Amino acid sequence: MVQEIKIRCKNNKKTLQLPIGSTLWDAYHALNLQMPYGPVSAKVNNKVEGLHYRFYNDKDVEFLDVTSSSGMRTYTRSLFFVLVKAVKDLFPECVLRIETPVSRGYYCDLRIGRPIEEDDVTAIWRRMREIVDADIPFHRIQSPTEDAIEMFRRQGMTSKVRLLESYGAIYTHYYQLDQTVDYFYGSLLTSTGGLKVFDVMKYYDGLLLRIPSRKNPEKLEEMVHQEKMLEIFREHHRWQEIVGLGTVGDFNKACQEGRTTELINVAEALQEKKIVRIADEIQSRRNLKLILIAGPSSSGKTTFSKRLSIQLMANGIKPYPISLDDYFLDREHTPRDEHGEYDFESLYALDLPFFNSQLQALLAGEEVELPHFNFQTGVREKSGKKLRLEDHMILILEGIHGLNPELTAQIEEQYKYRIYVSAMTTILLDAHNYIPTTDNRLLRRIIRDYKYRGYSALDTIRRWPSVREGEDKWIFPYQEEADAMFNSALLFELAVIRNQALPILERVPENVPEYSEAYRLRKFLRYFVPMADDEIPPTSLLREFVGGSSFHY
Repeated sequence: MVQEIKIRCKNNKKTLQLPIGSTLWDAYHALNLQMPYGPVSAKVNNKVEGLHYRFYNDKDVEFLDVTSSSGMRTYTRSLFFVLVKAVKDLFPECVLRIETPVSRGYYCDLRIGRPIEEDDVTAIWRRMREIVDADIPFHRIQSPTEDAIEMFRRQGMTSKVRLLESYGAIYTHYYQLDQTVDYFYGSLLTSTGGLKVFDVMKYYDGLLLRIPSRKNPEKLEEMVHQEKMLEIFREHHRWQEIVGLGTVGDFNKACQEGRTTELINVAEALQEKKIVRIADEIQSRRNLKLILIAGPSSSGKTTFSKRLSIQLMANGIKPYPISLDDYFLDREHTPRDEHGEYDFESLYALDLPFFNSQLQALLAGEEVELPHFNFQTGVREKSGKKLRLEDHMILILEGIHGLNPELTAQIEEQYKYRIYVSAMTTILLDAHNYIPTTDNRLLRRIIRDYKYRGYSALDTIRRWPSVREGEDKWIFPYQEEADAMFNSALLFELAVIRNQALPILERVPENVPEYSEAYRLRKFLRYFVPMADDEIPPTSLLREFVGGSSFHY
């Protein structure tokens, strides 16, 4: 008699019995689910698994498609492998690094011994299309870690060797596509045939791999040129390549060799050097009176503005901070979102005419009384604080709308200097596995919310999608408007964050949907060797999140 197990499906609220050893694919077909874009992965007891996954016990299942963030990660990783195989088939001796999420795609550094030409890119696209059309299976293989390390060593895949050597697991898994093997952090599709929508194009001296839109997976994501953003990433990658610290495996090895103090000091020095350059640039522009600082959640804008203020003072400039929060409209006039809730992230939650009139008066040499917004009553009040711009004084305004031209539409451009701040994670897990910058910021926010705001990791993870929606609407479209970009991510920070984040993440219970994200982040953090924070200076941007800062917030 065939032993059966019970599957409870969250998609249609049905329960199904299947033979033990059945796969997620078997369950999907047996449930007769109608998913327009098909499943790409599934949550099994709130852990994301590939559709290869086999059942040996009763489980709860929720199938995911590419419109979910997790499903899109599965699709993208699978596309990475197809790109890796296509490039290897065409250029066996080349070096390919999947480096940077930019321009709503992924910038890839491809070195074939000569400059890349359009014909090369066309050949890569055609080979990728052949692989997709052939519907080749992705095989997931588990083996002793030492065997996987030896195999990758024979193939010259050094970054994977170092990652697995430092990870410390007894067993590991890797994937095989035809005769090509690779290691990927997370699940892949069952076969290449599901990767219908993609493109690859020449982008500066590398490639841009384009992916489907989550909102409409039958079409490519609309491309947005982000030259300034790309240059920030490339600047850091060039430095990391010079010092031999391009991947997590390199970083872990350096820590194990006792170089942690050096890594901290150099990373902090690089950031300070950048802040000094920005301060010097501001000093050189004699007409500047307003510095606008913007960036997404947990990017370290507050600490950056404080450190920039110190460097400005060292240059003989007197910074004066202005809070955008004090220019909110009275609560009764605040716009509402699609759910009928007050939308405080909207640009139009601010009294733009009043804000611009005060700036114009200050620039004209007049004295103004700054407002104060009373969050308890929901009404803007007079603060009693008077301000007149003195010689060598400059206003600093930090907020999510700082780069939006509409915020200061009535102020002449000659008076404004815009700075975009974000944690742009540049270290790679290995050559074919980048680290999402949003993961870095989410981990920072989880720690800060827990330590200073009384929120659990569950609360923060649950809110994160709405935070990201606000960023997509109000911040990211204006990134390239910046006069300067500042990368607040530190090379060593995820090793420090690991110590504080893991215990907080472990408190997320298994029976909530957010568990899958907490589990993924925990698994990811364990790739880093832990690093103590006792040598991090009190002025570090990271102190804003892990504590111990000499600044007051």
